[in-house]
Amino acid sequence: MEKVTIEAKLREKVGKNSSKQARREKAVPCIIYGGESNIPVVCDAKSFKKLVYTPEFRLAEVNVNGSAHKCILKDIQFHPVSDEIVHADFLKLADGVNIKVQVPLRIKGTSPGVKVGGKLMQLLRKVNIKTTPEHLIDKLYIDISSLKLGASLRIKDIEVPEGVQIMNASGIPVVSVEVPRALKSAAAKEAKDAAAKAKAAK
Repeated sequence: MEKVTIEAKLREKVGKNSSKQARREKAVPCIIYGGESNIPVVCDAKSFKKLVYTPEFRLAEVNVNGSAHKCILKDIQFHPVSDEIVHADFLKLADGVNIKVQVPLRIKGTSPGVKVGGKLMQLLRKVNIKTTPEHLIDKLYIDISSLKLGASLRIKDIEVPEGVQIMNASGIPVVSVEVPRALKSAAAKEAKDAAAKAKAAK
């Protein structure tokens, strides 16, 4: 699993004034929680780029004054006008302790419905999971090798590794193969022609 290193410094002061000062210096006020006590830090805003602006799920290694903390990004706040990051929360990981995260859903295989002209529609791109750090994954897969024209696959059809639990409802549609308008028109014409021939044969 890919890991992004975030360089951080301890915040000597907390509160609105210190947070504003950090932002003026192009830094992001953050909190690392999940350990024995919360750790207030400031991080370089540029270091968030590979962690936030990506569809991938990545771990964060937050280095605070030479001490590394293995974390996940739990929450992030953006400025309503500039869209700059104004605050972030990191959750420190501990083996055996359950965490809840969102991971991307990837498609594998080739749908027979697509081969005959159907249109593949991915209806869900991220899945909520519960797991422990030692079983943490960065993506899930759903196999569409049996997906026929006009059919769909649901949450319950996703391949789930050991130690991982999907939190989404099992009946939610994930991917489908739609029948294009051209195929519908052709099928309707065939049915109409067949009906006309049957009527003429009587």
